[in-house]
Amino acid sequence: MSTDTATDPRSVIGIGGLVARSGGGIIITHALGSCLGICVHDQYTKVGAMIHAQLPLSVKNPDRARQQPALFVDLSLGLVIDAAVRAGAERRRLRICVAGAANVTSIANDIFNIAKQNITVLRKVLWQMGVLVAGEDTGGTQPRTMTLDIATGQVAIDSAGRRQIL
Repeated sequence: MSTDTATDPRSVIGIGGLVARSGGGIIITHALGSCLGICVHDQYTKVGAMIHAQLPLSVKNPDRARQQPALFVDLSLGLVIDAAVRAGAERRRLRICVAGAANVTSIANDIFNIAKQNITVLRKVLWQMGVLVAGEDTGGTQPRTMTLDIATGQVAIDSAGRRQIL
């Protein structure tokens, strides 16, 4: 996990990445296929965080989960919220947005459908934590790029030549 200040205007995260920022700039993650991008933002403190989670359950690979907890959806929501709070956000004011969980292989009967597993695990964790999602762009077959503007809180999703603001 890294925490950035506004000195560099852009933080790019990859799979298993987690960044919290304050003061301004953007956080961006590319190629959200079956992975999930989860971002949180506090509009009053101008603090935000984003995580790029790849796999549904940490219990399936506990050694890897200890080394890279941000890879796992079941741990991601808590991690990204905690990172934002450590950077100065107020937990009760966090706006949460989610993108990804696309079945990019387009195999209808894929028994290993990681995208479906990822979104199912996320929904369970959200329910357990009593957290509501303010914006979501999940499913389908196209990968996405997710961008969080720290100053405004705007979350943009770019996919297949279109842009959606959550």
